[in-house]
Amino acid sequence: MSIAAQRPSHADQSGEPSWPPKVDIFGCDYSATTYDEAVDAIVDAVNRDESGVVSCHAAHAVVEATGSKSLCEMVNQFDMVTPDGQPVRWAMNILHRTRLEDRVYGPELMLRLCERAADERIPIYLYGGSPDVVKQLNDKLIRRLDLRIVGYESPPFRELTDTEDQEMVERVNSSGAGIFFIGLGCPKQDIFAFEHRHKINAVQICVGAAFDFHAGAKSMAPRWMQRRGLEWLFRLIQEPRRLCRRYLTTSTVFVAKLLWAMCNVPRVLHQRRQRLPSLQRPSFREEL
Repeated sequence: MSIAAQRPSHADQSGEPSWPPKVDIFGCDYSATTYDEAVDAIVDAVNRDESGVVSCHAAHAVVEATGSKSLCEMVNQFDMVTPDGQPVRWAMNILHRTRLEDRVYGPELMLRLCERAADERIPIYLYGGSPDVVKQLNDKLIRRLDLRIVGYESPPFRELTDTEDQEMVERVNSSGAGIFFIGLGCPKQDIFAFEHRHKINAVQICVGAAFDFHAGAKSMAPRWMQRRGLEWLFRLIQEPRRLCRRYLTTSTVFVAKLLWAMCNVPRVLHQRRQRLPSLQRPSFREEL
């Protein structure tokens, strides 16, 4: 039996925002969702003046989260964690038969949200990147989409003092931002979002390298490489010294975890059917 979405309306009967259902991947919970569902859920929360936390996890982030009990506990409290990388989507399809046809990639999700925010005049705040990158990102998004960007800043490469943190929170909340994009890298941005989940009155969205990509500081992989799960190779060629060790270690660990989990697929599916109601996703072409 496949797991899919008899998607409720974007607010459930209690009036609370409805976030996409989650499945267990190596001990952490990931959202079985699409771009449209993710955007709708975020915008619905914003329109209800709800705060929230969303993150986008590629294989590297999954390995980081599932390898740390404390980080996994944080991530499991997020409202939505999307399959940012194709290997994560493949794992969800293999282990839970979610039949997801595409990943929900942070940079693409950010653009789609910005387009929706421009249409609905939702105010946005940008937090992360270098001073030059976040300034370029601000300028490009305004030129391209006529966004209401109510603030942007580049934090220092150290922990904020208590005073600095309080002042930052006050700036964000007084700006009236509904969406708070965070580009600090993994796992720093997840820890930041978790620690500020009850402080920042906006939906926090961790989008990683999206700031660099959309500012023009780095190039994104061609679409055909993204679709085939080869983005890691493109980025490795661009930044071999920084990424070689990461990809060698995390890719190996991810594959090992997936193979181990595949040995327990019947048990996983049985537990999943007990935890969540059957989801009626339309009959798409089944693929990894």
